Amino acid sequence: MNPTPLADRMRNDDPRILKLGSTLRTRMSCSTTGSSGQSVSSSGTGNSSSGSSSGSSRVEIVPAGNICPSGKVITGMRSKPVRTVLSDNEMIPGMYGYGSIMPAGATRRTRGVSELKVKGNENYKKGNFLEALYFYDKAIAISPSDGRLRCNRAAALMVLKRISEALKECEEAIRLAPAYVRAHQRLGSLLLSLGQVENARKCLFSLDQIPDEAELHKLETVENHINKCTEARRLGDWTSVLKEAEAATSRGAEASAQLFACQAEAHLKLHQLTDSELWMYKAKMYEPSARAYKSKNFGMISEAYILFVQAQIENTLGKFDNACAAIERAAQVDLQSSEVIGLLKNMRLVGRARSLGNELFKSGRYIEACSAYGEGLSRDSLDPILYCNRAACWYKLKKWEKSLDDCNRALLIRPQYTKALFRKAASNIKLERWADAVRDYEILWQQLPSNEEVAENLSHARAELTKSHREGNGMVELVSDVDKFRAAIASGASVVYFDELSDPLCTWKSYVMGTLSAKYHPVIFLKVDMKQSLAIATAENITVASTFKLYKDGNCKVDMVTATPDLLEFSIRDTLLCPI
Repeated sequence: MNPTPLADRMRNDDPRILKLGSTLRTRMSCSTTGSSGQSVSSSGTGNSSSGSSSGSSRVEIVPAGNICPSGKVITGMRSKPVRTVLSDNEMIPGMYGYGSIMPAGATRRTRGVSELKVKGNENYKKGNFLEALYFYDKAIAISPSDGRLRCNRAAALMVLKRISEALKECEEAIRLAPAYVRAHQRLGSLLLSLGQVENARKCLFSLDQIPDEAELHKLETVENHINKCTEARRLGDWTSVLKEAEAATSRGAEASAQLFACQAEAHLKLHQLTDSELWMYKAKMYEPSARAYKSKNFGMISEAYILFVQAQIENTLGKFDNACAAIERAAQVDLQSSEVIGLLKNMRLVGRARSLGNELFKSGRYIEACSAYGEGLSRDSLDPILYCNRAACWYKLKKWEKSLDDCNRALLIRPQYTKALFRKAASNIKLERWADAVRDYEILWQQLPSNEEVAENLSHARAELTKSHREGNGMVELVSDVDKFRAAIASGASVVYFDELSDPLCTWKSYVMGTLSAKYHPVIFLKVDMKQSLAIATAENITVASTFKLYKDGNCKVDMVTATPDLLEFSIRDTLLCPI
């Protein structure tokens, strides 16, 4: 028998096995003697008989590592199946016996992953989240099937507000390690931050686990505020909607695109367009995360609700085509929502009414155009373009008061609506309300400093306002500029009323000022909005609303807080002039 050398049979294996074969050949070169006294060499050319007597004994030299020349394990010695490392955490069954040799590279890789993970954790604890993410990425590049590393990476991404990426990492961690509780808990926390309470609950309570008390309290708090927000929205209580939505986001749902959109809708309904746009911008930032899970808020699929609010904002901004596109996409996402379908149908009807009104206006049929625009407004009372278009009809019909009223409605909904402000200023001039016309044209002049028409009308309105003050026609001028205020009180007698003019409680005081202005012609009556004209209030040391000051030749003579009409009139007669 000529056994094939072990090294030849294993020449494609581990180099250490080749070395082992070399050792084997060296040992087998020594002759061994059987019971018959015949010599056996490593070449196998001895005449040892296969049919030796039962009493004979056979001695074999076995190399270290219990592998015999035939490649089998020696009879009588245990063979132990072990697992060989293919990657850092993935093992497959093998048949190495005692003395099995583990590849050195696998050990080095395992040690490297462990070191990178430790560095990542250390940086995470210190708040160095980008650095932590760097080390987790390096570790995952070496060991991509490690679910715990994926979960750690998700934690860093979550803190960095990269919510969509964090969601994917949590899902991958659960796929790789389905029994890893931390991954389920972390996904639950992420979903709660998105305001998806039911999905969060499923994850937090998965694998028969109960979340810690703090996380459970956060879940219940967010759910409570969302429920209150939903009810307030149903009732049209938009102030409460804002309050509850803000509470939900501050208590745990800090990345909820739906709640941001809800705040945008509430601000829009409260005629706060700028704030509405800001919240919608934030909602759009987190919108990709909202698409990841099909949750429902306010009776609509989350993605559809965001588009539903966006359509309303676009329509208010006069971007009707964009609004139609948004609501049509919302309908594609959620055909079951009655609100989405209702708004889609309504916008189509409003669009037809607007087109009809425009055609009638162009043909000079202003009364019919008013009716068409009114039909559109009966379906959407928050459409500033319809109000502005109808104001143009009233202006053509010389119904200045109605034109002014519709312009004010349009500007209430959309404060920076230049076309409506133009028509309002023109209506004020027709009504000879010079102070209001001056204010309107001053705003337009700031927006359009090179517009000749605005400059001409502003000059005309100012001249008429000065003339009306000399004649004493009972007008109370709103002043917002410090220099103009100084000029107004510089000569003669003047009464100035400081208040937050948007407060409904100041209405009667404005009425009192108007009555006294009509009665005491030589006196100039002014009003200052403390919120809009903080510079004047600061210069005059006004700290309390509803303050009256009486000036003579630029010097303050009387300073009163919340004066009664009788006291105010007495002070004017006694301090500034004799009664008429």
